Amino acid sequence: MFSKAVISFALAGSALANVFITSPVASSTFTAGQQATINWQDDGLSPNLTSFGASLVGIYAGNANQQTLLQTISSSVDVSTTSSIVFTPDGTIGPDSNEYFVRFTSINLKDATNSQFPAEAFSAKFTMTGMTGTFNATVQAEINGQSTAPIGAPATSTATGTSSASGSMKTISTSSIASNSGSQSSTSTSATATKTGAAGKVGITGITCFVGAAASLLGAMLL
Repeated sequence: MFSKAVISFALAGSALANVFITSPVASSTFTAGQQATINWQDDGLSPNLTSFGASLVGIYAGNANQQTLLQTISSSVDVSTTSSIVFTPDGTIGPDSNEYFVRFTSINLKDATNSQFPAEAFSAKFTMTGMTGTFNATVQAEINGQSTAPIGAPATSTATGTSSASGSMKTISTSSIASNSGSQSSTSTSATATKTGAAGKVGITGITCFVGAAASLLGAMLL
């Protein structure tokens, strides 16, 4: 029981970064060609949303170590002043699948554990329907590698805090954003894998070491 709790805590804390995505969640379904909404809030951890700042937001597929951008939702949105984006999913980016997730990539903030990579935040994987595309070989290979590198936050995770500026945050539509889904329509057949630093992720080896250390500490306390 203790080890399971530690693993859950490690995954939840690492996957959320400091942008807590409240939609989509694991039970969400987006339909191609129909408006969908992405919502987020501050998770109460440091750094705050102001530090995360302007971010690239997109729909991806892959695993914790490698992800491919399938559709750009916003090329630059300030997550500290905006809390929601309304956009239209592009049906050509892949097939009907539950392997999609949203990634926020900070334009200016670096990952606290590896400064050569940007700070990132991930949603849980969710379902997209009404799709007409396919995953190319590179994307499918990344998806197949997820058994050892889970992506996204647990479905039961909740934010530990909310942004103090939430009352003034607004919703925007991709119709007012220069880079929208139309510019990514060809990625379903020619997407190139984007290597990341797995920012915001804990690998299986890291979790195992963490659990082992915690178990040893617990054992010492019980002696």
